[in-house]
Amino acid sequence: MEQEKNAQNEMPLTLFKFSKRVLLKEIVGRSDGGLGLVGQRVVIGGWVKSSREIKKEVPVQPPPLEPSDAVGPKDLSCVEVLQSRIPFFRSIIRVLGGGEHRIREKLDAVLNKPPQPSIALLQISDGSCVPSLQVNVESAIAPPIQIMPTGTCIMAEGIMELPSIKGKNVIELKVEKLLHVGAVDQERYPLSKKRLPLEMLRDCSHFRPRTTTVASVTRIHSVLTQGTHKFFQDHGFLYVQVPIITCTDSEGSSKKFQVTTLFNKEASERKLSEDHVEGVSLEAVKASIKEKSKQVEELKRSESNKEALAAAVQDLKKTNELVAQLEAKEKAKSRSSVKASEKVNFSEDFFSRKAYLTVSGHLHLESYACSLGNVYTLGPRFQAERSESKKSLAEMWMVEVEMAFSQLEDAMDCGAEFLKFTCNWILSNCLEDLKFVTKRIDKTVLDRLQSIFSSSFERISYAEAVEILKQATGKKFDARVEYGVPLAEEHESYLADEMYKRPVIIYNHPKELKPFYVRLNDDGKTVASFDVVVPKVGVLIRGSQKEERLNILVTRMKELGLAKQEYEWYLDLRRHGSAKHSGFSLSLDTLVLFATGLNDVKDVVPFPRSYRKANN
Repeated sequence: MEQEKNAQNEMPLTLFKFSKRVLLKEIVGRSDGGLGLVGQRVVIGGWVKSSREIKKEVPVQPPPLEPSDAVGPKDLSCVEVLQSRIPFFRSIIRVLGGGEHRIREKLDAVLNKPPQPSIALLQISDGSCVPSLQVNVESAIAPPIQIMPTGTCIMAEGIMELPSIKGKNVIELKVEKLLHVGAVDQERYPLSKKRLPLEMLRDCSHFRPRTTTVASVTRIHSVLTQGTHKFFQDHGFLYVQVPIITCTDSEGSSKKFQVTTLFNKEASERKLSEDHVEGVSLEAVKASIKEKSKQVEELKRSESNKEALAAAVQDLKKTNELVAQLEAKEKAKSRSSVKASEKVNFSEDFFSRKAYLTVSGHLHLESYACSLGNVYTLGPRFQAERSESKKSLAEMWMVEVEMAFSQLEDAMDCGAEFLKFTCNWILSNCLEDLKFVTKRIDKTVLDRLQSIFSSSFERISYAEAVEILKQATGKKFDARVEYGVPLAEEHESYLADEMYKRPVIIYNHPKELKPFYVRLNDDGKTVASFDVVVPKVGVLIRGSQKEERLNILVTRMKELGLAKQEYEWYLDLRRHGSAKHSGFSLSLDTLVLFATGLNDVKDVVPFPRSYRKANN
């Protein structure tokens, strides 16, 4: 181990190929913190996280002798000492009088004196690692006020040296040349304040990766994505991209986003007519009509000002038109609600039919599994659910897996092994970031990941889970425990966190709780499904064996009221060379939540999309 550390410290610095700079992890990420790099010349780039200015001591030079002083020693009065030494007493000296011309010369010399030399010590981060690098910039190279504000971007060239000021840094960069400075508007830059809460950072998603916490979470997210691909590639799976836009309702759910271009023209034409009526009270406009009508009648009787009468009549006409628009708008709101899709001719739409953002890619993935064997995909999935849940978003990235010639047990084995692999992968490849989140966010992160990797998974049926929850002594649940009702988060948390203290696989759910494509068990009441529940976050994996029998699949679709014609291509997989197959899905964002100890999935997604929230 010691030899590996020494070898790492002796390795030469590697330039990032595409910008000719050294990533900071190549310096401060070494086991000695970069101490072995003293004397090396490097170019770095990054953003200022914090800074301070150190004034340099300048030796005091005695003032030059004046002609009158050069002749010989002269006794100085107290007033003359004050005049020549302390500009602060300028007004007092003027009152006392004497030597005013000489005082002005000395004051001007002080006022025109160049600023005192200083050093700006900057803590720089480039996003490649948790630690920052201390950068030493002399004021002669750049004014401290220009480079010290938090968020300032710099690219600098210099020599690695021991720190000029003793502290926690073991090495610093002595800058010889600044190659780039990206200034910051301090009053508008949102990260000027220290340690902003994560909730506030959501309002500036485009800047929050500059914080240490979000940067660490993002690197963990990246490592987990890489680990996902490695696991499936190493086990012979093929990566398949399934469509984001689909004409098939994958889950038989109404909570989906519709894709259409039909309303673009209609919306633009409606805008002009609605802009000037928005926010106008119908009652107020009707009341003004009475006043305007009285004014018109008075002008008609007087017949003294025809221009004024014409203007009043025109004004009354426009007001009546406005009332008509407002009344039409009110009637439209009060009409019985009819689905927009029933009033729209979708044959004129872009796809000539209804289309949606996909809720799940499983149906499309099945077609490739039934041709290529074992496949997986990773991509965004969408749900138009008006929820404030901390574990769901309108857009989440899902890992979806499908395996031909496999059954429920095989899918459960694969899901458990995948989860174990990813926990070990992140422990091996992201330890520094995990140590940071353990210190800053959740002290149990490392132990929890290690526990998942080393422990076995408990397997119980849904019926057994319900009985265990009903018999839980001394535990009161807010949600009722009853067969046929979905288990609530508190139920799942009890099983994984308190009862078994390890991951729990719950299988064979009532058919009413799962999608139409899950294979019906021999009892006719349950289906071959499973959920993997882990401590801290609850359900992390949902999987099932798919129904390969055409007649039973069609019957299930009829029971749920699904339009058969929309699924003909899916039914073809059963008509022509059907095979038993199973798979599962996992929310990558929820896995990051589990690995970091954070409580809200909005804090682990780069640009979260949730109900009423899509700022960037």
